[in-house]
Amino acid sequence: MKMQKQEKALTLKTLNKSNVWDVQENDIFRLWQKTENDGDAKESARHYMDIVRTAFNLEILPSDDKLIASKYEKMGYKIGRIKKDENNVQVWAVRKRPIVRVSDLTYENILHISAAKLLEVIDRNFGGGWDSLSQSIQDIIESGFDISTTTLPKDRLHKPGGLYEKKVADGYEVLEVAKGTWVEAIFAKVKPQAEKPRLTLQNKPLGAEDDDDDEEYVEKRLDDDEDEMEMPEDFDGDDITEENYSTMVDIATDPEEEADALSDDL
Repeated sequence: MKMQKQEKALTLKTLNKSNVWDVQENDIFRLWQKTENDGDAKESARHYMDIVRTAFNLEILPSDDKLIASKYEKMGYKIGRIKKDENNVQVWAVRKRPIVRVSDLTYENILHISAAKLLEVIDRNFGGGWDSLSQSIQDIIESGFDISTTTLPKDRLHKPGGLYEKKVADGYEVLEVAKGTWVEAIFAKVKPQAEKPRLTLQNKPLGAEDDDDDEEYVEKRLDDDEDEMEMPEDFDGDDITEENYSTMVDIATDPEEEADALSDDL
C-alpha cells in the first residue's frame, strides 16, 4: 500500500504569496504568536508582513485606543495583540482581502477560489462576457481554470445533448451572459494542479572532511523514465546553421517564479 505524502504544518516561515490565501485572520495571529521566541523570524518580520499583505489588509493600531479598534471591528477586521519584544506589544487589525472584481484576481489567489466564485466575479464585470476581459486577466484566469465559451440563440443553448449539457455533465460551472436574443455561456472548471518536478541539490556541509567522491554531497532527483540524450556518431558541429539549429534540451522554469514576476508587472 502506497503511503500518502504527509504535508508539513504551515508556519510563518513557510508562508508564501500563494498559500497565504488558504489561511484566515485568526491563523495569522496564531502563526505570529508561535514565533515570539524566534529571533530569525523577528529579524524577517517585515518580509512576512509583506507576504501577509498580499492577501490581507493589515493595520497597526494605537495600543490604548479601544474606540479605533471598535471601528475596525465594525468593518470586518479581527483585532489581535502581537508581542514584538518584552516591552513592545502591538495591536493589529487584520481582514482578508475580498475578491469581488476581476481586478482583484492574481496569479496567487486564482488557485484558491472555486469555479462558482470565479464566475460570480466575472458576472460583476459589467455583464460584458469573456471578451470584455483584458488579455492579462484572461491569462490569470486560465492559469487556474479550463475556460471555454459558446454563443447561441436562447432557444438553442439548452438543446438536449448539446455542448451546454455535456459541459455541465463534465463538472463545469456555467455563467450565462445575455446578448440580445443570443446568450454567451462561459464554462469554467478548476485545472488539476500537477506536482512540479524538482531538481534538489544538497551542498557539501561546511567543515566536512574532503572526500574523493564529492558526488555524494550532490543529490539529483530526476525522472526515472528520462533517457540520456546521445549525439550520433557522425555528428559534425560544422553542419550547424541558423536554419537547422534546434534546442536539444528544454529547461523547465518554475511557474511560481513566473507567476510572481507577471503579477508584479500587472
